Amino acid sequence: MKLKLLFTGLVFSAVTANAQVSTINENFNDFTAGDTAAAFPQNGWSTVLATNPVPFPPAPVMVVTNAADKAIQSYSGNNSTMPSYLITPQIVTPTGNKTLKFTALKAASSNGTIEVGLASNPTDMSTFVSFGTVSLTTTTAQNVSIAVPASASTYIVFKFIPTSTHNLLQIDNVVYDLTANLAVTDNTKKSESIQFAVNSDNTALQFIGKNEIKNVTVFSATGHHVASGKVNNNSFDINTLQTGVYYVLIETNDGKAVKSKFIKK
Repeated sequence: MKLKLLFTGLVFSAVTANAQVSTINENFNDFTAGDTAAAFPQNGWSTVLATNPVPFPPAPVMVVTNAADKAIQSYSGNNSTMPSYLITPQIVTPTGNKTLKFTALKAASSNGTIEVGLASNPTDMSTFVSFGTVSLTTTTAQNVSIAVPASASTYIVFKFIPTSTHNLLQIDNVVYDLTANLAVTDNTKKSESIQFAVNSDNTALQFIGKNEIKNVTVFSATGHHVASGKVNNNSFDINTLQTGVYYVLIETNDGKAVKSKFIKK
């Protein structure tokens, strides 16, 4: 995905009514390219933008890129701190058995954070409740996976938070689907399991066996994303985590995904 800004002068946001969906699998490639006025609402997706702090352009916009592999970009314009929001189509009331996955990255001169959460009203972001945060510090794309908690709210929201003017943050390949597809590590599934243990110092997960681990994602007991990254010498650092129960999603190089849990004492 290439970060190339596309926008025009007129900005507004609106929503349209759509039937509730149970899953989402969106790469935005069939979206019409353009900035907020031309691109949203579209396919059930809508926006709520930050206000422009000065009475002249450039104002914040939400962009559908015009590349062959399209993506959604949030451009902060002259706004340096206020967030803009991208809202998914309305989902069936979440029960805590699904995961949100997406790819996130930033432009070279930008920094910022993408928070994901749930809202009960697609036009009122005071109803937004966060369940995960991604800090974007490099231009390398991050593959994010976050458990979606049970809630009465039925809109998944991406909250783009800039740290300076003219920030450009991007998401793509949004998937919201069952976590139940993951194998569960236990002693009765030796062929599917990935064996690991918390080391004696409670500072790392130590992996055992021949499985090559591609990525590890850790969630708190309440479903918040708290850590993710690569395994180094069969070890994954958990030194910064507080004492408690955690859930872990382990992805291997051969395409397996295993969900388990551990206790940090």
